[in-house]
Amino acid sequence: MRTAVVVFPGTNCEQDVAHALSSLGGEVELVWHRETDLSGFDGVVLPGGFAHGDYLRTGAIARFSPVMAEVERMAAQGLPVLGICNGFQVLCEAGLLPGALIANRDLAFICRFVDLEVVDNDSILTGSAEIGQRIRIPLNSYEGNWVDPGKTGRIVLRYLGDPNGSQHAAAGVANDGGNVVGVMPHPERGVDELLGSGDGRVLLEGFLHSLVPA
Repeated sequence: MRTAVVVFPGTNCEQDVAHALSSLGGEVELVWHRETDLSGFDGVVLPGGFAHGDYLRTGAIARFSPVMAEVERMAAQGLPVLGICNGFQVLCEAGLLPGALIANRDLAFICRFVDLEVVDNDSILTGSAEIGQRIRIPLNSYEGNWVDPGKTGRIVLRYLGDPNGSQHAAAGVANDGGNVVGVMPHPERGVDELLGSGDGRVLLEGFLHSLVPA
């Protein structure tokens, strides 16, 4: 099963994602944002970073990259689409997930481990976890405050505590079908206990288990 990890100008977590998925047995290829054919892949990850510098609005320019037409096609076909941090923001800007990401409540960059709770395990990210399971992984963001005025978002992970003011303490949100998920903390940075936590493995294992042949 092959996963495409999209690289936008300014992306800085693509190698982390590739390493984490590969260490769990996944086959990963980095794909430049101008790619127009992802038909050879079984799933796609939009990693964290600063796509196109985020000079306008986080993810607003990246959503027009040529590769996004393929990401939208894969989402419509029910294939796994995962956005992490900035990738979450891009999915919201593209309309593949509800809501938007705004500046953290305290207008400060957050860089620390946070504790999460799995509240819905019927998604490509949480399918290998148990409801109520607690997970500790790093959060690294300034615009990580998820808001959903329409209250249509399906929350799959919640913060234990309130680090950034996110609506209903949402840390991870899925579409109705559960095949598109955005998560603000970084599971790929939590796969090695020697670096602080291995809890992210259960989330990335869920993603890999959700892959089906293209």
